[in-house]
Parts: sequence; C-alpha cells; structure tokens
Amino acid sequence: MSNARTLADLVQDVAVVDGGKTAIIFQEHEISYAQLNQLIEITANALAKRGVGLGDRVCVMLPNIPHFVLAYYGVLRLGAVVVPINVLYKAEEIAYIANDSEACLVITHEAFQPQVMAAVAQAPSIREVIVVAGTKPTCDLTWWPAVPPVLDPTATPRTPVAISPDDLAVICYTSGTTGRSKGAMLTHRNFIANCEQIEAVKQMSSNADDRLLLVLPLFHIYAMNVGLNCVLRVGGALVLMVRFEAVPVLEAIQRYRCTLFLGAPPMYVAFVNLPELNNYDLSSIRVANSGAAALPAQILKQFKDISGVVIAEGYGLTETSPVSHSNSAGPVIKPGTVGPVIPGVEAKVVDEDGQEVPVGAEGEIVIRGENVMIGYWRNPEASEEALRGGWLHTGDVGTVDEDGYFTIVDRMKDMINAGGFKVWPREVEEVLYRHPAVREAAVVSMPDPYAGERPMAYVAVRDGQIVTAEELIVYCQQRLASFKAPTRVEFKPDLPKLPTGKILRRQLREEARTTEATSNAP
Repeated sequence: MSNARTLADLVQDVAVVDGGKTAIIFQEHEISYAQLNQLIEITANALAKRGVGLGDRVCVMLPNIPHFVLAYYGVLRLGAVVVPINVLYKAEEIAYIANDSEACLVITHEAFQPQVMAAVAQAPSIREVIVVAGTKPTCDLTWWPAVPPVLDPTATPRTPVAISPDDLAVICYTSGTTGRSKGAMLTHRNFIANCEQIEAVKQMSSNADDRLLLVLPLFHIYAMNVGLNCVLRVGGALVLMVRFEAVPVLEAIQRYRCTLFLGAPPMYVAFVNLPELNNYDLSSIRVANSGAAALPAQILKQFKDISGVVIAEGYGLTETSPVSHSNSAGPVIKPGTVGPVIPGVEAKVVDEDGQEVPVGAEGEIVIRGENVMIGYWRNPEASEEALRGGWLHTGDVGTVDEDGYFTIVDRMKDMINAGGFKVWPREVEEVLYRHPAVREAAVVSMPDPYAGERPMAYVAVRDGQIVTAEELIVYCQQRLASFKAPTRVEFKPDLPKLPTGKILRRQLREEARTTEATSNAP
C-alpha cells in the first residue's frame, strides 16, 4: 500500500515495491505498475515542456481509457490542478468550465474534438488542445498517439516541485441542479483522507489482490476516488470499460474474476431486468456498492435474490470527496438506508436554524471531516453558505435512526409543495418501482393552478409488459396519501441520465412544465 500524502506519489510508491504487478486491464491488454509509472512520468515531463506548472488548471475530457489515468496523475505530478469534464458536455458547457477555471490546456479524445474546439474558440485562457487518437494500448512508449505528440521519451526531465497535501488537486464541477455548476475545490489531503476513511471500513477496504470492474466514468468523483485512487493506492487492478452494457459487464466480471464493483442504480435496474442474470458467475464479487443516486429497495432485493450478491448502498457528494456514509460501515445492512458515517466523518440532521433534530425527524444532513472540500472555486458567497458553522450543508433531507443509520428522504430542492403538503419524489418512486411493469421511474413537480404544484411521473416499462397511466395512478393512490400520488404519468423508452446513472430530474421537470404549458395553450 502507498503511504503517499499526495496523489502525485500514489502510483510511484506501488511501482517501486511491486512494479511487475498489473495495474490496469483494458481491452485485453495489461499495464503493469512500472509501465504505468513510466508513462505518467513521461506525460508529466511532456506537459511541463508545454508550460504546465504549479497551480495551473488542465481540463481533462476523456472516457474510461488508460489515457485518462496518465493525464490525471501526470497533471498532478506537476502540482497542477485537474479539471475533469463530463464527456457528454457540449461546447457551451465546456467553455463555461474552461473560462470559470481559467484552464490553460485541454486533453481530450478525437471523439469529442469538434465540441472541444468550438468551446476553445470561446475560452481565451486555453493555450493548447491535446487530442488523443484511438484507445488500444500496446504497453510501450508510443501507445498514446496524440496531436501534438505528447509521449516523447526523450523529453528533458522536469525539475520536481514540492507538493503539499493542502495544495489544490482537482476542481470538480457539480452537475448544476440549480443554475450554473460550481467548482468544488478538493485538495490532495481531501482525497487521501477519504481513501483512509474508506480503508478503515473492513467491508469497503481494498487490497493488492482486488480487481475492480470500473465502468462508472472516471471524470466523476465517485469513480475517480473510490475507484481509481483507492484501488491503485493499495496495489489492486482496474478493469476499465468505456461504456455500460449489462451483458459485456457481467462477462468481464466473470472472465477477470473481479472482486469489486461500483455501480449506480440504473445499472442494477438493467441487471435485474436481464432474464439470464443468474447464468453468470458473480461469486468472485465480495463488495458491490451503489452510489450517485438513491437505489430503490425493490431493486436491491431483486438483485440479491437473483445473483446472491448483497449491494451496500452508500452516500456522499462531490464536496465530500465523495464518501461520507455506507451500509458497509455498520454491523448490518439496512435496505433503504445509506448506513452510518464512515470512520473520520461526522454527520447530523438539523433544522432550519442549524439545531440537531430528534431521532427519526426530518431535516438537512450536514457533514464535516477532512474529506470535505475547502470551498467553491472563486465563489466565496456559495462557499460561505455551504460551509457555514463549520459543517457542509448538503441540501439533502434525511433522517437518522437510533442506530445511527441515515436515510435520504430527498433533495430539498426536489421537494414538491402540493397545496402546502410536502411530497418527496423518492417516496413516490419507491411505490412505482414495486409495480411489476415498471423498469424505471422518476417523479417531478408540474405546475397546478390550484395546488401550486403536483406530482407527475415519468416511467419506462419493462420489456413485454403493458400498463396504462391510469393503472399506475390508481396503484399509487391505493398506497399513498392522495396528495402524493401522481396525477399524470408519461411513458418513455428510457429516462434521461448522466453518465453516472443519475436520472436527470431537472430535465424531466422542465419537460413537465413545457408539457403542461402546451396542454393549457388556447
């Protein structure tokens, strides 16, 4: 295990001790720790030659290919700051992040070159764009073709810089549930602290024999720290996959005898809807985690019944690097909860005045610990608001029981005010997921002339199933108070999602408002 206090030394520490061990498996190619460390070092030298230095921001817009790993650690070894970008972003979104962070350089893939170049035309701070071509590594120094050439083994070694644990490592832009996204500033100490906090939980700790199937996008904080940093820190191996497809993922788990899997709820939904799920040997999996969004209890139960694998649901935010809670941290798994806090993290549920509420009462979840961000990039007002009183105010409504297990009720901003009554979308979604015809469900608010707002559901139906909107409305009315049941149901083949699997509730909410406005038009 690496004892590095910064991410810059993390891979090198393992390479010195066990350089021949496999670090990455990608498209049947294996890259050892010694090879990976050499490639990172060459990348860092090449970026230094291009003028990247201490404190500079570098945008990285790459999929789950080894090039991401090289760019990530190569930037960090210079004392520079990684600014990861969602690969689904368009030019305007990329330009916003590049301008807000005042990045000096972008590393991207040829698949995203058109939108990146359009964005750079609007971002004067960007001096250069490095475009990676192809994805297949050959494990030598020419396996990263890029324009301009980057991996030049003859590049003059750079002069090493002193990097402090308190230096900024990554600026992670939030998904922007309200207006423009904010850049959460995360230090090397934040990341290492969260790795250590995770390692303190026996059921979550990784070891040198572990193989993690990593299909969640590396640009997202969940995969970046819980996957990339935590596993490479202990000398484990990453099996990288570019995109999620249920069957290829299950085949890879079986083939490589993966011991760890990081998933998001829609992935588990896809698994349980696969008729042949029980044909795959998943016995090598010792830890299956779910994060990025709430996992319906019904899906958790179905996955365990079919595969025999218990999913440990957890909780965290970009601002907490990201893990703060996990069912793995408690003596038992309580379905429907996100578990207690992991060691080294504190959390409580408070009212609007910041006072802790009684056990079982609803309130805002607040968190503190070494894993909590230092603030939002160049946004002191938002930083002060989020970190007031020494606690990170999450904006999530939850409860805590007598055993210290937290339950997420919903996002405060997603709460539906139906004539003065609070409706939490997740509660309604849990009911919808219990209907045998429902594959995916999301509940949002839509305008109502009498109640102000009312619940509306978007539903994707299981293959071979037929159900009407009226049936689902009645189904909910029979199980919920009348003001909680959706008064309208719209069907979609699939619900829109982020690459992490989180359903884009804001997009659906906007669609609901447009639908209502159109239906009421004269």
